[in-house]
Amino acid sequence: MDLQVNERNLPLFEALASQTRIKMIELLRYENLNIKEMSLKLGISSAIVTKHVHQLEEAGVITTQLMAGKRGMQKQCSLRLDRVTLLFKPDNGSGEWQPPAQDHYTVSIPVGQYSAYQVKPTCGLASGNKLIGMRDDPRYFAEPEHVKAQHLWFASGYVEYRIPNYLAGKLPVKSIRISLEICSEAPGYEENWPSDITFYVNDTAVCNWTSPGDFGSVRGKLTPAWWEPGSTQHGLLKTLLVTTDGTFMDGIQLSPVTVQDLAIAPAEEIRFRIGSCEDAKHPGGVSLFGRQFGNYEQDIEVKITY
Repeated sequence: MDLQVNERNLPLFEALASQTRIKMIELLRYENLNIKEMSLKLGISSAIVTKHVHQLEEAGVITTQLMAGKRGMQKQCSLRLDRVTLLFKPDNGSGEWQPPAQDHYTVSIPVGQYSAYQVKPTCGLASGNKLIGMRDDPRYFAEPEHVKAQHLWFASGYVEYRIPNYLAGKLPVKSIRISLEICSEAPGYEENWPSDITFYVNDTAVCNWTSPGDFGSVRGKLTPAWWEPGSTQHGLLKTLLVTTDGTFMDGIQLSPVTVQDLAIAPAEEIRFRIGSCEDAKHPGGVSLFGRQFGNYEQDIEVKITY
C-alpha cells in the first residue's frame, strides 16, 4: 500500500506516534488479542488500552469485533494493514492510499451540553476554573454557562443529551458505543456508595449499571487545582455498547435490548439520558466528568456504526 505524506493522512501518522501503540501493533503482528490480553502483556490498564485501540481503529491500522469470551463479550483486535510505503514526492500513478470505507461516525459531547434535565440536590456544576452558580440549587442547571461545565453531579433525576443523526436515507444502525467517565454522587464523597444508574436511548431503558462509589480519596489526574479536597475527584471510564445482540457495559451483557429496539428514525436526533431514580435499590446519584476533570481526557464519546 502506498501512502502519500500529506495532511489528509495525518490520523495514521498520529496513531503511529506512540510507543504504546507501536508495541500493540507488534503484539498483533503475531496473534489477534482482546483488550484484557493486551492489558496484561503491556502492563497497563484495560481503560488505557481501550483508548489506544480506538485511535488505531479510527486510523484504519487495526480492526475490532466483539467475540464471545469466558466473561461475556470481548473486543478482539487484529491488524488491518500489512505494509505501507511512504511517498514523499507526488505519485503520478494510481497507487495513493485511500482511507478505509467509512462505516461509522463519531461525536464528542461535552458533559455540560445537555439538552434537558431534572435534578435534585446534592447537585451542582463546575467549569475548568470555577463553580457555575451555587451548589445544591437545581435552578443553575438552566444557567447559560452550563455548556461550559466540565463536572456535574446530582443526587437523583437525569440529564439528557442529543446525539446528531448523520445517517442518509434508511441506513440501519448496527451499534451505538458511548464512552464516559462516571461515578456515584454522595455528599462530599464516599468510596463505598453504590448507585443504580440507568441509561436510556430514545426513552428506552437500555440497561442499569451499579456504580460502586463516589471517589474522592485520591485527586483526579486532570482535576484543577482550585477544586477543594473532600469532594468528588474522579470517576470510572465506562463503555456502553448497544448492538444487534443486546446491550453491554465494558463487554459484559447487561440487558437484551438491541439497537433495533431504539426507534432510530432517519434525520431525527438520538436522545441519550443518564438517570438515577429515588426509588432505586441503590439511589446513589450521578457524577459526570469532562476532559478537564477526573482521570480521563475526554468528553462523552459516541460512535455510531452503520
